[in-house]
Amino acid sequence: MSVDYSVVIPAYNEADYLPQTLRFLQQAMQTTALKGELIVVDNNSTDRTAAIARQHGARVVFEPINQISRARNAGARAAAGRYILFLDADTQISAQLLQSALASLQGGQCCAGGVTVAADMPLSPLAQKTLDCWNRASTGLGLAAGCFLFCLRAAFEDCGGFSEKVYASEEIWLSRRLAAWGRARGMRFRIITEYPITTSMRKLRWYSQTRLLIASLIILLCPLVLRSRALCGLWYRRPDG
Repeated sequence: MSVDYSVVIPAYNEADYLPQTLRFLQQAMQTTALKGELIVVDNNSTDRTAAIARQHGARVVFEPINQISRARNAGARAAAGRYILFLDADTQISAQLLQSALASLQGGQCCAGGVTVAADMPLSPLAQKTLDCWNRASTGLGLAAGCFLFCLRAAFEDCGGFSEKVYASEEIWLSRRLAAWGRARGMRFRIITEYPITTSMRKLRWYSQTRLLIASLIILLCPLVLRSRALCGLWYRRPDG
């Protein structure tokens, strides 16, 4: 059966968050006339991630190498839709956001985009200011947050997908390539601000603000650390193992 769009969710040991994410997504998908498919990429999980995805009607793709960009690319290769949307496993999408993203791609003037981000819990003043700064930078510079990125399949393929040379921030590099692809064709990269997406701030529960700030500064000062999985431990190691 042909589909219009594919939603790709990379997931590594996401048994706790995935059920809620899938419920929100499926409710949103029921509000659009376009035909969609749901793909969960099991990135070598050791919990019930794959089983939960199947129970919720998702097609499960297995990616044995634990790397976010590889998982996203594996899902994109399996996708059948002419539009591809990437959603994180700890993120709640609304019907309004899904409709807005699809309408943007359908209109022919937008090649890709992202959305501003809202936290799933109250934040400290510093954390809230940091999130606000990201949303302003995202909107002003045209950079999609990793929790949600949407694009034309043709643009994604022409840009080579997510870089597998890095272990984090792959959505930043792809955003730039997609924007350049669009400019060459008179199309824009759109950050949706009307319907912020709610995503987990679990790293703030796991790690101190000081540790997160130091890690961010290291990446800003030396982006080459993104090529090392060991140095990107905030994305791959969890306090519970």
